[in-house]
Amino acid sequence: MAEKTTTPPETTVPLCVDLDGTLIKTDLLWESAVRLLAQNPLWAFALLVWWSRGRANLKRQIAARVQLDPGKLPYNEPFLEFLRVQRRQNRMLILASASDAGLVRVVSDYLGIFDEALGSDGKSNLRGVAKADALVHRFGLHGFDYAGNSRTDMPVWRQARQAIVVNATPAFAVKVAQQSNLAHTFLLPHSRLLALAHALRLHQWVKNAVVFVPLLAAHKIFQWPLFASCLGAFLAFCLCATSNYLVNDLLDLDFDRQHPTKRNRPFAAGDLPLQLGLALVPLTAIAGLGVGALLSTGLAFALVLYLALSFAYSGGLKQIALLDAFVLAGLYTLRLIGGHEATGVAYSTWLLMFCMFIFLSLALVKRFQELRNIRHTNQRVVKGRGYVAEDIDLVAVLGLGSGVLAVLVLALYVNSDQVLVLYRHPTLLLLGCPLLLYWISRVWLIAHRGQMHDDPVVFALKDKTSYVVGVLMLVVMWLAT
Repeated sequence: MAEKTTTPPETTVPLCVDLDGTLIKTDLLWESAVRLLAQNPLWAFALLVWWSRGRANLKRQIAARVQLDPGKLPYNEPFLEFLRVQRRQNRMLILASASDAGLVRVVSDYLGIFDEALGSDGKSNLRGVAKADALVHRFGLHGFDYAGNSRTDMPVWRQARQAIVVNATPAFAVKVAQQSNLAHTFLLPHSRLLALAHALRLHQWVKNAVVFVPLLAAHKIFQWPLFASCLGAFLAFCLCATSNYLVNDLLDLDFDRQHPTKRNRPFAAGDLPLQLGLALVPLTAIAGLGVGALLSTGLAFALVLYLALSFAYSGGLKQIALLDAFVLAGLYTLRLIGGHEATGVAYSTWLLMFCMFIFLSLALVKRFQELRNIRHTNQRVVKGRGYVAEDIDLVAVLGLGSGVLAVLVLALYVNSDQVLVLYRHPTLLLLGCPLLLYWISRVWLIAHRGQMHDDPVVFALKDKTSYVVGVLMLVVMWLAT
């Protein structure tokens, strides 16, 4: 009689787990590289040299210069809970990653559920075939189960007893099942396309509509050639703004992951690979500058200043109290300047002063809201900013005062000689002063009540009253013309 073969119980077979993209929804190589570049962008040249000597050497060199907090990494929580269940059943768990062995051990020690931690040693890159050979040598052919997430794990799955697919699409899981014994799947919970749209901040592009203000103020909004130039400037600023948003998200990974809402940003949450963000930063910036250069040299120069100031803001200026708000107001004013340069519409010092004050007021609304939030959570310091809870009253006074100054600039403009160039009945423009004062006061009242969105511009786009006030302002301008 033939002897029956029995399949060993699952808990007696070691489970080897990939780290990057599997246990965590990010990659430690890129996590550490981003932090190194945040210390000093000039490290980029060293990265190229290290990379030329092999990926294992690159990982070792970066790991020696960067400290990662494993508690701030975006873990794949459903899969991590699965591993904890396996651990409670006394199953042997091995963390096997292509990341540098030192960083792998840091994560392993933090979680406390793994029996061993294997990683690249600075000479050999524990990835693909190399990882498969190492695990077969350690446990024998089909002597282990393996959890991974990408095509590079295919050689390992072929040598494993069972495959576990994590953080992948259904189509990829089908491919794995065709080449190995698929036991479990933990599929992608989010659409990469939607995550990319979120990362590009498409909903924030409306802020760049400021470039149309010079054309509107000069009563030339319906002149198609000028309007087309403004559209080009709008696109250029959108691309450059996206580049800055990406830089900001990459630099703020640790901060965002501790924030109640910002933790859901695509890069912080691990919904998009960091290397994609690093690639998109120069691509969007160059594309924006290219569009600007095609329209006018002045616009290109304004875009260069915008990018420089934006990157400086993300790199550290946002941590300096009050200066951060002035920088934000300056960035909006540069959009206004871009509109002038793209269309050739003459500059108006009145318009520039008005916009600077109104944008400063809105920037301070953001800081006021952040200060109000920490006050209600019994914290004293706004993380990543230069403010403390006691600053809230001063910020409110400066912000509301700046808004009132914008109204004053409008009133003074009505009584200037320049107003007669565009308006036959300029006195009617005074009707806009109470409208604007009401809107600014209402914004601050809502912020004081804690009902303001983190971004007042986004709030205004969703607020019906803001639309009513805007339409009334346009009517006043039309009547005064």
